[in-house]
This record gives sequence, structure tokens and C-alpha cells, in this order.
Amino acid sequence: MRTQTELRRQLREIDHKGYKAYKVLEGEYDFGTYRLAIDHVQGDPFATPSRVRIIYNNRGNIAPQYFESRHRKTAVEDYLLRRLHRNLKGGSGDNHRAISMDADGKGRTERHGGRAEDGRGYGNSDPADQGKGRNARVGQGSGKSGLVTACRTGQEILERTAMRITPDVIEARIEVGFPAYGRSIAAGELEKILFDFLPEVAEKTFSVKKALTGQMHRDLDAVAALADDQQYIRDALDGLGLVAFVADGSILPRESGVSQRPLKNAVVFQSPDSLAVMLKLPHRGDVRGMGIRRGITVIAGGGFHGKSTLLKALERGVYNHIAGDGRELVITDQSAFKLRAEEGRCIHETDISMFISNLPTRADTTRFSTENASGSTSQAANTVEALAADSRVLLIDEDTSATNFMVRDERMAQLVSDAKEPITPFIRKIRSLYRDLGVSTILVVGSSGDYLAVADTVLQMDCYVTRDVTARAKELCAEISVENSTGRTRLTNSLSNGSDQHAASLRETSVQRTAWLKKGVRAKQIEKARIHGWDTLSLDKTEIDLRYLEQIVDESQTAALAYLMQYILSRMANGKKTAAELAAEAARKIETEGILSVTPKNYGAGAAAAVRRQEILACLARYRML
Repeated sequence: MRTQTELRRQLREIDHKGYKAYKVLEGEYDFGTYRLAIDHVQGDPFATPSRVRIIYNNRGNIAPQYFESRHRKTAVEDYLLRRLHRNLKGGSGDNHRAISMDADGKGRTERHGGRAEDGRGYGNSDPADQGKGRNARVGQGSGKSGLVTACRTGQEILERTAMRITPDVIEARIEVGFPAYGRSIAAGELEKILFDFLPEVAEKTFSVKKALTGQMHRDLDAVAALADDQQYIRDALDGLGLVAFVADGSILPRESGVSQRPLKNAVVFQSPDSLAVMLKLPHRGDVRGMGIRRGITVIAGGGFHGKSTLLKALERGVYNHIAGDGRELVITDQSAFKLRAEEGRCIHETDISMFISNLPTRADTTRFSTENASGSTSQAANTVEALAADSRVLLIDEDTSATNFMVRDERMAQLVSDAKEPITPFIRKIRSLYRDLGVSTILVVGSSGDYLAVADTVLQMDCYVTRDVTARAKELCAEISVENSTGRTRLTNSLSNGSDQHAASLRETSVQRTAWLKKGVRAKQIEKARIHGWDTLSLDKTEIDLRYLEQIVDESQTAALAYLMQYILSRMANGKKTAAELAAEAARKIETEGILSVTPKNYGAGAAAAVRRQEILACLARYRML
């Protein structure tokens, strides 16, 4: 390890030389309370900024009790990353400029002078302002000169490569645009960053002693307590027979369709008494909320009354949320997966025969492949891929589903017989999925009343107030059953407790677990893995469209998927293992070794955040060169 004196000397030796001379700086340098690691130097001032680590001495600093468990560790690392963002924004010196990123993703430029802020990320009046993508620019120069950035954070708390804490060190990964005038090294400007700006930011961010008196300890206590309470609920779901919990007092509506900030003056969530569950949390004590039981739950209601708002909160309940978000105690089974139609996606040798068979083209739907899936075939593939990833809960919104995949009403069933219809609608499989495979479904419907006949619980959203209308739905189903018993058919269902003879439109068919994905994935060397926003990644010249994977909530997760794809295809695939097997293997590696274990040293697509097995498999399945 070299000294900071050597670094300063090297900077002065290469001043005004060609930009590539910066490469000699790669290595580690001792700055006393921390080590500075320059891992990768950018090729020119307009390229992706250089990769730098601050490795802060944590002995005698943040006590191990704050990160003794995985959920606490992730929460504390998230907190420190938000502190780092705020201190980068605070900056140092008269020339400091911060570029903030609003929740809607639009940048705004602010100028700051003076010293770095204390950087508390919790307890602020505006929780949405905690660490939303602050980028600092120190000094002057061309291209990305002087740009100092860290991984952007949102409302969710995710395990990230950008911050890591152990009893010995706190390691922060940042990006620094090494300054230049044209393509000539501006060593004096980099010296300001490395010797003035970063030391101040490091002390303000990581030193408990340098924080405001007692404030950092109070913040850490709050962070750890919330993480404990969230994990307690998550662990309790299965034992209580629940797939989700929504605490009373939660704020579910968001500020807008492009913002995850909580809506001001929103209707506060209150559980119906019939579904209320009381939990005694380790720190908050007694908390009441709605428990969504295993089975089939239908969410009904008029347009704009909050059906999709509740479902979206449940979608993101697979992740923990920061204090003040409003969804801190909205907790969903971590395997829950949001399904939808996805016209145009590719499908590789996937068994969708439980939903689609007897095609006029005589295509084999037990090994179905296409480069341009229809709405129904795409949703069928999405469903079996979720099952292959061991999802225990399926989340579906009628608005984003293929109608012919979801339901076929009684009249259409009479007009077009089953023998002439290749599609077996989801409604005929939904109860068997639960009974035979233990897979629950939470479904938003606004127009398809047939799903009332197969539901265990029916909720109605009424001006964002949740009502349990299961009894009324049961009455309606019983009335229909009586009316039809004297005519052509009889309806039977979970709610009406009728006979086992179903009407044609609701005739149930059984589901058996099988190897739904059949294609062996061949090994492939990927030279470049890149991302293009949160919804697209590319492997060499082939793009993968992720915009319909609605539980990817952070660009860093897209980066993680890019690295995982590169890792899986080059190191795990052998032509025999299926995408489902590879996704399971990759998920186990992340669980035991962390997301950093599959992240390349220069992390060219940006810092990574942990992803689930479900998204790994979904990404593999959408790779057209699989």
C-alpha cells in the first residue's frame, strides 16, 4: 500500500500529460483513518467515471450490534449510503455544484458553498429526499471532470455493492470523474477532490464521533429497530397463514405515476375488522393491520378507488422501505411475483400446455418457442416461469392482463366449445394452483365477476377505504347458482359452497408441478454487459427488455442482472441446465456470498443491488440469444 504523499507526488508528475497517464494512480493509498482505493481509471474524460473506494476504519466506530444480522446490516448500509449522498450534495469549497435527481428522475442543478452537511438520512421531514441521487461536481474541466457520484437510492432498502460494513471497515464505492482540460490531465483539480473533498466527506459520513452529538447513534437505533420490526412481520407471515400484512396507518397512494413519494393528505389505511391481525413487534409493540390469507383474494371496486394502489403496495412489499415512506409495515411474501401480458417477448422451449394446447398450427405447447408472443401466450409463459422460480404468490391486475387468458364467459363457452378453443383460462386453474401447489393469487378485477366465484376473500376498495365484502359476494354467487340450477348450468365455487359440477366457463382443471422450462442453456462469452436505464440491459449487441418486470424498482438491480447474465452464461451454463436451474443456482450464490460475488471489479454498468430468483429467471427467459 502506498502513502498519500506518494499519491500527491505522482499527481504532480503526470500533470498536463495525456489522459491515459492517470492509469499509474491505480492502487491503494493510506489516508490515516481510511484507505483510498483507485480500482479503475476511465479511458478519457468523457467516459464513465473512474471507480474509487473509500475503505474507512470501523474499529471502535459503529458497534457490531447494529449489523449483527443480515436485515440490520442491509438497513445500516442503506442508511450510510444516504448519508454519503447528502454529504456529496453538501460538498466543499466555493466551486462545488450538486446535481440532484428528483423522484421523477429529472435532474435539477444546485450550487452550494461551505462545508459538508452532517448527512442524516433518517428522521427528516421529507423522507423522499433521503439520498435521491446526489451527484457532486468539484472544480472544473471537460467532460465528466470532477463529477463525484454514488449509487442512487430510492424508497426501498436493498443490499448494494455501493456500501459494505464489517466490524473492521466501512467500504463505499463511488465514481469520480478524473479532471482534464481537453484530454490533458488537470492534476491540481483531482488533488482537490482526493485531498480536500473526499476526506471531509468520509469523516462526516462514517465517523460517529464527528456526527452531531448523539445523533448518529439515535439514527442507527431507529434504523435497526425498523429493520427488526420489518423482519419480525416477514418471519411471522407463514406461521399465521398469511401472504401479506398491511399495517393500519400505512400511506399507500404515491405522489404521482412517476414518483414513489407518499401522497400528501392521502387516505390512511385501516384494516376491516374481519381481517384484522394484531402483531406484537419487538420495538413498536402492538401493531394492528390487515392480514391477507393464503388462497385466492380478489380486490374489487370502482375505477380510481384504489384497487391497483393496494396491489402496487403489495408488489413492492417484497422489499423493506425507509422510515417515512408510508409503506414501512407493508410486508409481502418475498417470493410474490407480478404477472401480466407481454406481447412481443420471446419464449424458449417452455411448457405452457396447462393454459394453451391444440393450436391450429399443431405447435408443441409442451416445448413452446416464439420470438413474438401474443398476449395470452406471453402471460402463460410468465405464469409458468413464476412457478418454476417457486413463487408462492401470484399478483395480477386485470387491466394489464390478456382478457382471453384470464376468463371465458358462459355464453362464449357455449358458442365456442373447449375442443375448438386452445386457451384454458386462468380462472380454471386458479383454485388448483392453490390446492395442489400451494400457490396463492391476489387479483385486481373491475369487470370480471366470474372471479368472485373462485375467491376465498373479496375486498372492495371504496374511495381508498378497504372493505371485506366476502359475505356479499358469497350471497351473489349463491343466487346465481340457484338461478342456473333450473336452467342450462350450475355454478359452483369456493364462496357458494355448491356442488362440484362446474359451469362450462368455470370448469376447473388440475395443475401438476413439472419441469416447465425445457431448454438447456449453452455457455456463452459476453464481452460487454451494459444497462440503458432501469428497464433495458444489453449483452454485447443484444438487448433484453425488462420494462414489464414491475418489481424491478432500482437501476442498480438492472445492473446486477447484467452482471448475473454475464456470470451465468460464462461460468454456470453448460448446455444441460435450464434457465430455472441456473436462476436457482445464481440466487443461492447471492444469498450466501452477496451480490458483490458476481460483480466485476470495474462494474461498468454501475453499482449493483440484490435481485430475487424470480427476476433472474425472468431476465434469462427474455434473452433472445439463449
